[in-house]
Amino acid sequence: MTRLTTEIWVAAYLTRLRLATIPAFILQKGDHTAGAVLVKLNTLDGNACCFQRSFDLMTGERNWVVLSEGAEQDVDASIAKQKSFDPDLWVIEIEDKSGRHLLDDPSLSN
Repeated sequence: MTRLTTEIWVAAYLTRLRLATIPAFILQKGDHTAGAVLVKLNTLDGNACCFQRSFDLMTGERNWVVLSEGAEQDVDASIAKQKSFDPDLWVIEIEDKSGRHLLDDPSLSN
């Protein structure tokens, strides 16, 4: 199965969020073809959660898992650490009090 480039996936994801009236912003652009993506969910109450894509070797499926959650400053520190390891990383921030992120939507799988 052919996978979408990261740039195209990010554009589609941002469009889905916009259509659901969920504010989202690109904090860092990474490699357009194969950069990894982190999604920070800011619930606007001082807390946040950061998701990363995980690959299950047993099933071959890709799932979103929590990389870090808690106080926003701690989540930001975790993201900064990841950015220091991977200059090709994309970082998207979502701002939603209800905690919506659409990462569980099967139409966004890649």
